[in-house]
Amino acid sequence: MNPADWIDTGAVPPRPLPATVDAALAYLAEALGHPVYAHWTLTRLKRRYGSLAEAKAAQPAVLTLLLAHDGAVEYWERGRLRTAPADQAPSPDTVLARLLHVHRRRFRLAGAPGNTETAPAGLAEAGVEVLPWMGPHGQADYPWLARAGRFAQPQTAANTLGAVDDAQALALFLRDRTGRSRHTLRAYGAELRRLMRWCGTHGLGPLSDLTRRQLLAYRHTLQHGEPGTEAASPPLSEATCTRALAVVASLYGYWYATGYLHANPAAGLSSGSRARTGFAPTRLIPPALLDACDAWLEANRADDALPMLRRRAIWALYRYAGVRLAELAWSDETALPRLEAEAPGRWTLYVCGKGRKVRAIPLPTSCVVVLRAYRHARGLPPEPPAHETLPVIHGSKGEALQQAGLYREIKAIFAAVAEGLEAREPAQALLLRAASPHWLRHAYARTLVVDHQVPLPVAQALLGHASVQTTAAYARTDLTQLRAFVDATFKDNVS
Repeated sequence: MNPADWIDTGAVPPRPLPATVDAALAYLAEALGHPVYAHWTLTRLKRRYGSLAEAKAAQPAVLTLLLAHDGAVEYWERGRLRTAPADQAPSPDTVLARLLHVHRRRFRLAGAPGNTETAPAGLAEAGVEVLPWMGPHGQADYPWLARAGRFAQPQTAANTLGAVDDAQALALFLRDRTGRSRHTLRAYGAELRRLMRWCGTHGLGPLSDLTRRQLLAYRHTLQHGEPGTEAASPPLSEATCTRALAVVASLYGYWYATGYLHANPAAGLSSGSRARTGFAPTRLIPPALLDACDAWLEANRADDALPMLRRRAIWALYRYAGVRLAELAWSDETALPRLEAEAPGRWTLYVCGKGRKVRAIPLPTSCVVVLRAYRHARGLPPEPPAHETLPVIHGSKGEALQQAGLYREIKAIFAAVAEGLEAREPAQALLLRAASPHWLRHAYARTLVVDHQVPLPVAQALLGHASVQTTAAYARTDLTQLRAFVDATFKDNVS
């Protein structure tokens, strides 16, 4: 392969890689922020570190191999730095090809089509890739969406949006309302797909053709389900229903305000503000169960294999940083999440939250100890160097473990602890099996607000809440607290 045929689209301006494999590997090491390939001999090792004693302290695995082999190679694979004898290690060309494949969103072959070329005409011009949120069947659904209904006015001067059909109008809505946030785009996409499926089931559409009566029927379906139909669906929870209707109302309100529609059939469809005012966290893991999970991980401390160390690191971050599930998934675009060490033992986790707002979360010592052991097993420096740009959690098949993998790791811990509780505490085991990583965020928030009475603005900053009212909801008294207050008040009145 010719490395110069590859373009680094993450550089400003984009530039080709160096022409030789060795130079390209050195370029990738600098661009990615971690070593990617090094061929060692005893002579080079002594020249680098000055003495074998220094070399042993800095590169123990490499020196061990060099005592038995003529050469040793360090190479980056699947999120970790591996070491192997030179005659058993992959070639530099192979390592380079693998890295370019893993980071194919950033490094592209010159002349290869970009992602926007796979989108139907019109959507790429709108500046938004619609197909990802439409899912694997996006191409099949596109003709249904690329129409204009009875309320659309694509050819009039009042249409300041400039869209000629629902597909273009929807792409522009997503571009403007999601603010390039992949979290918001995913959430909006899920609700739009739900509406499109309902339209398909009832032979309706496109979206700009739906009447108010039809949208009210959709709301009734969300609230009460459709038990007697071929596509039977159960009713949604109040919170999910409110979120779904809020997205629909936002879409039609945007279309009407920009002149794409001459009427808004979804006016007053959503009552999301009232539901949010009454927000109260209910999915909480009791402290005793959290302690049981901590104890299970402590009991497996002897298992120092990389998969278990990774699982402990994932648990520690969700447990002691209170991050959302998606905030721990690596993003090439933002180079987050990222760890920084201001001083030994004083680590900070930086994440990209809702609205693409970067949040800094100080990590407690108990979390740092776990992360340090995990990094050491990956072949990384125990303390993260300045400006390190690599995934905090590695994946076994790729460079980073994404949301589905992070979710499975936490669920595996819950399942293992629940299995141990099944015989003596079946109700607690059932609760753990129902729990998800987001329950750990609720527990983190409650620990801050209730157990340690952290000031609400501070807790709000740590949790990344847009409104302090959401943070304050964790301070509301629950039934257990009310019972304790009543018992303490009337304990002397018992005859």
